Amino acid sequence: MAIPVIEMGNLKGNEKERFMAEMGKACEEVGFFQLKGHSVPLELMERVKKVCSEHYNRVREPKFKTESVPVKLLNKSLTEAELSNSSEPKKVENVDWEDCFVLQYAQEDYPWPSEPSEFKETMMEFGKEITKLAETLLEILSENLGLEKGYLKTTLAGGDGPDDKAFFGTKISHYPPCPRPELVEGLRAHTDAGGLILLFQDDEVGGLQVLDNTGRWIDAPPMKDTLVIDIGDQLEAISNGRYRSAWHRVLATDNGNRMSVASFYNPSFDAVISPAPQLLLQPKEGSELSLYPKFVFGDYMNVYAQQKFLPKEPRFQAVTALQY
Repeated sequence: MAIPVIEMGNLKGNEKERFMAEMGKACEEVGFFQLKGHSVPLELMERVKKVCSEHYNRVREPKFKTESVPVKLLNKSLTEAELSNSSEPKKVENVDWEDCFVLQYAQEDYPWPSEPSEFKETMMEFGKEITKLAETLLEILSENLGLEKGYLKTTLAGGDGPDDKAFFGTKISHYPPCPRPELVEGLRAHTDAGGLILLFQDDEVGGLQVLDNTGRWIDAPPMKDTLVIDIGDQLEAISNGRYRSAWHRVLATDNGNRMSVASFYNPSFDAVISPAPQLLLQPKEGSELSLYPKFVFGDYMNVYAQQKFLPKEPRFQAVTALQY
């Protein structure tokens, strides 16, 4: 199995039917797909790549090399092996070979990076384009599931009032060259907690892998001008398991500095999440079967913060006892 590559097209007539079918299949079987022909301007993506790389090179790379936890722990492991004449250093556990920070678009006092000077303007423009694309995809996912127009957007926002809004943010990561990539993870295996994730990944340096439904890790290879789309835990719950939130990871590499710009269209923290009523299984007349509990997203995130790299099923179990 490979990560599906899907052409978005103009979403009219037969093109829309084709896209809906391919997207639905990818969400059900893999939980990931690569999206071509999307609405985000390619020129803007080039500018995003430029400002993110420049910011890392100027500001974050020196600190990563000298002050970061993964570098210190790896150096410690290598030093201890050398002093003890061990043939093989110990693997570094519970840490990721990653430099990252999250952009908070809606936070008025968010301290935007000042280098390069065009960083904020570029990323604000990118955020608007990605938000529009996310909402287009959510509408198609709603239609694919047989839900009413706007169902997923409204659910993630916690309602349809003027103050009801989903949470949107962007995590900017770099995975620098690692001298001993076999001793540390680039990013440990996990599923994403939120709704819909739209990833602009490096188009040269690979490393992203997805766990397929047979238990094999498959590559999500670099592909120019594409976005990687993945289903988060909340869409799995709302779809009552029809869509799949897949395990994924990033391998460390000794060659190349992988860039990752992952945007999250997540529920608001007070949004109540549960399987859509239309998607409840009906094993016999008069009964319903919900495979997921009803919970507040903020409660789920509190659990996720402690269990991100553990199996996702206990996260749902942890909020099952809460009634709303």
